[in-house]
Amino acid sequence: MALGLIHSDTLITDLVTTASTADAPILRRLSVIDRFLPLWIFAAMAIGVGLGHAYPDLGAALDRVQLAGVSVPIGVGLLWMMYPVLAKVRYGAIGAHLADTKLIGTSLVLNWVIGPLVMLGLAWLFLPDLPAYRNGLVLIGLARCIAMVLLWNALACGSAEIAVVLVALNSVFQILTYSLLGWLFLTVIPGWFGADTATMHVSMSAIAKSVGIFLGLPLVAGYLTRRILVERRGEAWYDNTFMPRFGPTALIGLLYTVVLMFAMQGNRILALPMDVARIALPLLVYFLLMFGSAFWLGRKVGFPYETTASLAFTAAGNNFELAIAVAVATFGIGSGEALAAVVGPLIEVPALVGLVYVALWAKRRW
Repeated sequence: MALGLIHSDTLITDLVTTASTADAPILRRLSVIDRFLPLWIFAAMAIGVGLGHAYPDLGAALDRVQLAGVSVPIGVGLLWMMYPVLAKVRYGAIGAHLADTKLIGTSLVLNWVIGPLVMLGLAWLFLPDLPAYRNGLVLIGLARCIAMVLLWNALACGSAEIAVVLVALNSVFQILTYSLLGWLFLTVIPGWFGADTATMHVSMSAIAKSVGIFLGLPLVAGYLTRRILVERRGEAWYDNTFMPRFGPTALIGLLYTVVLMFAMQGNRILALPMDVARIALPLLVYFLLMFGSAFWLGRKVGFPYETTASLAFTAAGNNFELAIAVAVATFGIGSGEALAAVVGPLIEVPALVGLVYVALWAKRRW
């Protein structure tokens, strides 16, 4: 698998820089591994569900040791898939993007106003009689993406530097606002309509710890890796020799993480197929709406493709590891809220992989 993935990073770079192949269809220039990535992810999901069904105690064993509310084996996978992506970033180019008030303002509105409201509306529209699942979807909508979006953005040839800026921005806002927004969306707003309300207890320090571990650690590791190796071997060697071999291992980390996540919830997913389907539908609509509206807005505002792709993926993606951790810590691992949070990546992973292909198609016609 690793040998097959080696070509991925090189091909992604070639899509941006190689003029001689500009007329070739983008998807045909991807490796077999990249072209059929949704198939591998569905296979990883099936393997995970199968493992969970065959070994019912596997989930409890994996969840026995936790890191910031997340199983350590899954935490290792999350860090693994983040580190190579962050090692690719040219950190010297980030500063200029922070001064782009139009980009920053657009991202903040999409992520912290439109995104949570869209998820709240869809949760009530599709799950009016299932408050526990509805609460789980709201927790997902409030948890803006700080992890996998970097991988989707890289596969779609978006700007790595801009994606890191927007992810860092989301991280800060999660620390400052997640508890407040969770209380507002789960406790206050439902009461306005006479509906059942939920009590949410999650501290800013707990969110800060999750963000610090799952974004901060790989960010520091990626920065130090690039800085040290560029100083010793030069930027050309780093970009053209090291990263084409190291970068694609992020996909292995992704598949490993997917297998473990679905192994932990395999029995529940198999036992409640209709519930999973009802949770999945508003999630699917959400990802399509957020990605499509962000992509349209980026084009309307006049951003280039690379900026628009980064904006769209950060708007559509969600921090499911934070949503799962909060749902389990607040409502319990056997709750409907926890099940809804786990169904999140079941839909998000294939949906955003599909949107990578949509973005590459749009790039071709930009």
